[in-house]
Amino acid sequence: MEIRLAETAGFCFGVNRAVNLVYGLLEKGEKVCTLGPIIHNKQLVDDLSAGGVKTIETPAECEDGYKIVVRTHGVEKSVINDIEKRKIPYINATCPFVLKIHKIVSEQGKDAVTLIAGDENHPEVMGIRSFCGGRSYVFKNEEELNKIIKREKIAADDKVICVSQTTFSLKEWKKCKKNLKKVYTNCEIFDTICSATSQRQEEARSLSKECDAMIVVGGRHSSNTCKLRDVCAENTPTFLIETAAELSKFDFSPYKIVGVTAGASTPAVIIKEVLKTMSEEIKEKEVEATEEVAETAEIADKAETAAVDASADGEATFAEMLEKSFSDDDTSKIVKGIVVNITPTEVFVDVPGRKQTGVIAAEDLSSEPFEKCEDVVSVGDELDLIIMKTDDQDGVLKLSKKLTDAFKGWDEIVSAKENDEILEGPVVAVIRGGVLVNVKGTRVFIPASLTGVPRNQDLSVLKDATVRFKIIDLNTSRRRAVGSIRTVLNEEKKAAREAAWNRLEEGMVLTGTVKSLTSYGAFVDIGGIDGMIHISELSWTRIKHPSEVVNVGDQVEVTVKALDNETKKISLGFKKIEDNPWEILKRDYPVGTDVSAKIVGLATFGAFANIIPGIDGLIHISEISYDRVKAPSDVLSIGDEVKARITEIDFDRKRVSLSMKELIEKPEETISVLADEEVTE
Repeated sequence: MEIRLAETAGFCFGVNRAVNLVYGLLEKGEKVCTLGPIIHNKQLVDDLSAGGVKTIETPAECEDGYKIVVRTHGVEKSVINDIEKRKIPYINATCPFVLKIHKIVSEQGKDAVTLIAGDENHPEVMGIRSFCGGRSYVFKNEEELNKIIKREKIAADDKVICVSQTTFSLKEWKKCKKNLKKVYTNCEIFDTICSATSQRQEEARSLSKECDAMIVVGGRHSSNTCKLRDVCAENTPTFLIETAAELSKFDFSPYKIVGVTAGASTPAVIIKEVLKTMSEEIKEKEVEATEEVAETAEIADKAETAAVDASADGEATFAEMLEKSFSDDDTSKIVKGIVVNITPTEVFVDVPGRKQTGVIAAEDLSSEPFEKCEDVVSVGDELDLIIMKTDDQDGVLKLSKKLTDAFKGWDEIVSAKENDEILEGPVVAVIRGGVLVNVKGTRVFIPASLTGVPRNQDLSVLKDATVRFKIIDLNTSRRRAVGSIRTVLNEEKKAAREAAWNRLEEGMVLTGTVKSLTSYGAFVDIGGIDGMIHISELSWTRIKHPSEVVNVGDQVEVTVKALDNETKKISLGFKKIEDNPWEILKRDYPVGTDVSAKIVGLATFGAFANIIPGIDGLIHISEISYDRVKAPSDVLSIGDEVKARITEIDFDRKRVSLSMKELIEKPEETISVLADEEVTE
């Protein structure tokens, strides 16, 4: 199993601020109580409780000498008033993003109908609602919003504002906004979903599409944690756990890749414990699987087990026989032989001190594949051999070179594990759960998850291929080894990334391939290392999504804008200076140029017209016509094509002034011309 951890898992800014604040007060020796749990995470609340922090529900419960800390979700306005009335010392640890919503609804909602997207029973929403000056309604989805619109009969000319709970579902919020804009064209909508929440949800959505299952770590009463679970569950089986102890309740064996994310109120120590527990279980299961597969595939044959019966009468094991070979005992089973003759099916050897002729059958010559015996040995070669059987009637010794090679090969495998060396060998079999690689006469099992083969691809693509791997586990008593191709691949990729990173310099122009797209940018492979083009760097004009400019697989030319040595993140530029609309304006549209422009906006003081993509100019109301214009909308409409002259350009402030009337003949001049014609007549 492969584990993938989301980058933004764990505490958000607001939670981190509140938790550090409480721990800081404890370190100073102060007595602390919190209004409700400081965050929705039982384990952290229990830890604070062990340190002396009390959780209270009302200010009246606060004991003398204690200081109140207001939780991150905030509280109702009346609660703050009660604290101040009782003159209890307190610190407001409400998340700044929540306080921002309080300010919006208290200032903008005095004479308005306030719509709140969220859970009406959540403390954050209850607090927000208490700051609303007028009527307020809460909806948790598009369906509830529609019911409110029909039931409450909010007039079209009523002032309406809309905010959301900071942890509201980004997907649901988009649907509700779209609906609101259709019903109330004058509704003022404030995007108050916390940026950390939206980023976390988008990342979870993307990760869940790449994984066979997702684990979401966090409190079951945490709104943002539950939203993460819902987002992931749309794409793959998802499990919500509070601690590592709950992992044992679920069977993750069917899943090859498991993603892990965590709510904004989940401490890092819990996330680390989950990852550690999963890693330990994975290793145990891989070792168990290795032994099970080995038994099932019957690979514990003569070349791979120390317990093979290798003597003529079956008395001595391979290990025992080896021990005897170093004594002067004449019954020693390990001998040296010199090749004297080679046939297509056998190799004949002379064994000094023995009267019998030594014979090595082709199947006992080598574990490596070969066509002819001559490919393995030559006449005159001196070989270390094991006596498999003594046939006195035929006068021959049946010998094996393959077993000797396996024994020597095992020593090399053990040494490679100790020295963290890379081994190389051919894949000789694809079996249940992985592949077998032959190394020096010993077969090494490599689990499917460690082959480096994508999860949807058949392992048979590795059959007969020579692979490089490292030994990750040994069972010396059974002479079994587990290897990993992926470990070598990852190390090589890391080395390639390091080499690529060391070559990078700010300002370099490179060609790369677009690997993936997110709502906030495009990730580009620039030669073994990824960089990101932020959405603002993709186009000089405003775009809603990177796919409007690039697609996955596109070859793009980018510029290295910034390198972060600590995070190893690369910021890339894509926009070219020559495509900058202001550069185009400077080059092709100097002051005095007459242009055809499209009206894109109307205001009381004038009209905005698009000159070229990315640049709008202002036609002041006094520059529309020589006739008096009360309102631009009286003579212009959005979408109108008009002729205008560029009268002023402020490149520093990015402003362009246009005039329509400069292209119209002045009324005074018309009257003067008519008068001259009458005099002439």
